[in-house]
Amino acid sequence: MADVTDFEALDDPSTAKKPFDGKAQLGYTGHSGNTDSKTLNAGAYATWFRKDHSYSIWANANSASSDDETTAERYQLGGRTRYNLTNRNYLFGQLRWTSDRFAGYHSRTVLAGGYGRQILVGPPHSLSVEAGPGIRHDDLTSGGSDTRLIAYGALNYAYHISDTANFTQRIGLQYAGNNTTTDSESALNVSINKDFTLRLAYAIEHNSNPPADTTHKTDSTTTVSLIYGF
Repeated sequence: MADVTDFEALDDPSTAKKPFDGKAQLGYTGHSGNTDSKTLNAGAYATWFRKDHSYSIWANANSASSDDETTAERYQLGGRTRYNLTNRNYLFGQLRWTSDRFAGYHSRTVLAGGYGRQILVGPPHSLSVEAGPGIRHDDLTSGGSDTRLIAYGALNYAYHISDTANFTQRIGLQYAGNNTTTDSESALNVSINKDFTLRLAYAIEHNSNPPADTTHKTDSTTTVSLIYGF
């Protein structure tokens, strides 16, 4: 499971080993002394598989503070569905809601759908690409709102390193005229036992034309999390 984003593709339902897959994720870091700081990330992910289609719901939260002042706060809810047309081609749909006041918006809602192609079927390598139209609605922290049609694209790669470790790379893009949002996440997952997995992830989000009350175009997040599968 990722720090789930709108560009995470569902696994191929034809290769699923069980009808349901659920995971819960938790990570925490705290420092005290000359500097008091803490970070917390938590999430949950559930996927149901059928013969030709799969669908999922997920939620996550990330927050950080330093000397009792909040420096990051992000919440997400979403769902996805995938329907296999053939063993390589599929249709997808997704809906995601995000709240991130430090990125300049109270909420962002994205609805997208389209065509996907499974280029590589692992293991050891798995690669899929997706593209399609969508719509995005932002409620800005500076006031007002913005609704845009978008062109959506994504790439999802996974490398099965061993029976206990795998690497994933995900890249997503939302193009909306003079505004392009690009997401990237690299993650290493190492199984501790049949129930728990240790996950190290590095995510970058770049907004080519962010809201006026933000100071940076690029945000990056590093997380270390423990995942429980059920």
